[in-house]
Amino acid sequence: MLLFNLINNPILFIGFIIGILSGITFHEAAHAWVAMKLGDPTAKLKGRVTLNPLAHLDLTGTIMLFFVGFGWGKPVPVNEQNFKSRYDELKVALAGAASNFLLAIIVSLIIRFIPMSENIVMILIVVIEINITLMVFNLLPIPPLDGSSILKAILPTHAYQTLRQMTPYLFIAFLIFIYTTPYLSNLISGLTNFLLKILIG
Repeated sequence: MLLFNLINNPILFIGFIIGILSGITFHEAAHAWVAMKLGDPTAKLKGRVTLNPLAHLDLTGTIMLFFVGFGWGKPVPVNEQNFKSRYDELKVALAGAASNFLLAIIVSLIIRFIPMSENIVMILIVVIEINITLMVFNLLPIPPLDGSSILKAILPTHAYQTLRQMTPYLFIAFLIFIYTTPYLSNLISGLTNFLLKILIG
């Protein structure tokens, strides 16, 4: 169980906490900020254009993160009718992943150019890894993940609506697949490790 691993490794525990708090906060705040800039004030009115983690953490999703290594933040409310372009919703969705990657780049630059102890470096590497994992995971084209907005942009409306109606079943099938077969988890970890090596060498 992930929680036991975290308790037994203080460096991993600290890095995990910082990574999750920063990753989810920046991810959800980016959704809200870009939606606001594109003309939808819904998230702003709900107090989501903020870097306060309490505004973005979901209690159940956070608990799941500690016990099974999989969880979620509080979804950002969006009213697509306020957008001017059919691609604005896609921009909002991709903003979350982009924020995680940008945060990973910033932390990697800190490691490269600011002298610090080995323990601090290890903590920051965990933060980078978590943010990259969040980016890769959320880009999977599976509702309700952000990557499903890619499908919405390219599929006919009726086809996407049918797919959306199947979201609960697709997500359950996805969870079963990711925990019973190595293919998808290997893909996520492979992409994460590739990007991690690029950032920190």
